[in-house]
Amino acid sequence: MDPELENVKHVMNGEYIVIPIETGYIKPNDSLDSIIEPAKRLMKNGDYLVIAETPISVSQNRLVDEAKYKPSLTAKFLTVVWSKYLWGYILGPLLKIKKRTIMNLRKLPKETEAHKEVVLQLYGLKHALKPASEAGIDLSNAPGTFVSLLPENPEKVAKEIKAQIAKDVCVMIIDTDATYMKNGKYFTGLPIAIEGIEADRGFFGYVKGQLCENMGSTPLGCSEKIDVETALEIANIAEDYQKSLSTEMKTIHSVKEVLGSEIDEVTIEDLDSITHTPAVIIRKTA
Repeated sequence: MDPELENVKHVMNGEYIVIPIETGYIKPNDSLDSIIEPAKRLMKNGDYLVIAETPISVSQNRLVDEAKYKPSLTAKFLTVVWSKYLWGYILGPLLKIKKRTIMNLRKLPKETEAHKEVVLQLYGLKHALKPASEAGIDLSNAPGTFVSLLPENPEKVAKEIKAQIAKDVCVMIIDTDATYMKNGKYFTGLPIAIEGIEADRGFFGYVKGQLCENMGSTPLGCSEKIDVETALEIANIAEDYQKSLSTEMKTIHSVKEVLGSEIDEVTIEDLDSITHTPAVIIRKTA
């Protein structure tokens, strides 16, 4: 083991070392220095820095207040009939989607109608038809009735972060929404992904994906040209670490468990009261 890591928090994942970067809540218009400065200090040439999409989005102020959107009849139909009942009780079990997703769909709150309206207006029906996690919009790491959209130009952001670290490293921004594979070809429902993954498939990619192999988290942008297989491997190592954390807030239903607040009552102070791990450094041991 590298003696330099003796007093640095880290875990092993197979042949990789995972070093978490822990911060407070990164607020709108904040710099990313709380990620970049530790990365400068800890990273070595050849390392990967994997950053979750939400802190990037929030720092870019890519926030939308869903309370300002009045649900249309279409949004109400998609929430109650389509997502809650058709997907929650028929299509979800039929396609064998995750039991947790099915249970979450069955207890969708009324506020989801405004969320569907946001998806309809900003991304269109192709994404709104997806029963959950539409277009990568994150409900769980933003205050009050705000949600965060996917980051703008994640590839450019990744390259800028690498330039500030000033080492021969690879910076990747990822989303937990899935990439799928069929016949050696990769695709995702998300609006954006790295080269080699067909993006913007929306609902149709999601349905097709249930019949294909789920490859795990989706790399949205990368500072380097990287083959999809390596990118997915590194993204999933980062996601494995996130799943191990007690403060993970992957769904709106986990927010109350972590913060003790209803989703629409969460404040920036609440979010800043817990330790966040917006990024991890991944280093191959050999």
